[in-house]
Amino acid sequence: MKIVAVEPLGISAQKAEEISAEFAGQGHEFVFYADRKEDEESLKVRMKDAEIVLISNIPLRSSVLSACPKLKYIALAFTGMDHIDLKYCQEHGIKVQNASGYSTRAVAELAIGLMLDVFRKITWLDAQTRRLSGRGNFLGRELYGKTVGLVGTGAIGTYTARLLQAFGCRVLAYNRSEHAEIKEMGIPYVSLADLMRQSDIISLHLPLTEETHHLVSKEMLALCKPSAILVNTARGNVVDIDALAVALREGRLAGAGMDVYEKEPPLPENHPLLDAPNMVLVPHVGYATREAFDIRIEIELDHIRQYLKEMA
Repeated sequence: MKIVAVEPLGISAQKAEEISAEFAGQGHEFVFYADRKEDEESLKVRMKDAEIVLISNIPLRSSVLSACPKLKYIALAFTGMDHIDLKYCQEHGIKVQNASGYSTRAVAELAIGLMLDVFRKITWLDAQTRRLSGRGNFLGRELYGKTVGLVGTGAIGTYTARLLQAFGCRVLAYNRSEHAEIKEMGIPYVSLADLMRQSDIISLHLPLTEETHHLVSKEMLALCKPSAILVNTARGNVVDIDALAVALREGRLAGAGMDVYEKEPPLPENHPLLDAPNMVLVPHVGYATREAFDIRIEIELDHIRQYLKEMA
């Protein structure tokens, strides 16, 4: 079979040679692209003869997939799958398998980092210091003793809860189904409305679905304490971005930290969060650590090996 890594995926040249040699020894061809191209025409050229594709968060719509008649398997080096046309894949017998769990620790740590940055204004203070300014009258806030509401208690939400408890936070949870591990940690499940009302920090850790689209709505944001902050390392469209920007400008929310948006960065010049006050914005990097990428490629290679065994 022809296996194509459509983008670098953090794979070194040496690692690519090792992968190529392994699959060649089994009678398969491995093609590795060391640059990332997201336009549809480039994707069509790279994928047109592929039977197996390795890709991360580059959107794969039916317009691209329909140009790949040999495609049988997508090894998705990512957790979320909402950027793939899964309906087309199902209709055409294309198996899609993600790398669930590879970035659990990485995303959870970034969520904590964003909380700390918004509370302590680390990014802003760095800029002030470089302008040769001192502390002035600035006072930050501590995580200790704060109530943190976790919206979503899958693997990332659960790991984030453990980190928060180590900081001395009181943790609340909201999820469609209640998980035993969260309960064993002494964390109560509450309604989303109650979580929004009680929390000093709201941290989002749930997938994007029809049900979760704009789950954090204008109405939900209106329930928050004016002193509360929002952190989103999940999916951008879980939040009504325009409503969030308005809440920040009107002082109905104290701050926010965002890693995800309606579309992948770079953001457009007129994006509403760019000039919203007390914002920390990072370009979707929660999953992007050296350790997570090393775990990710091994997960996907194991998936491909298993698929090839099943097809043999």
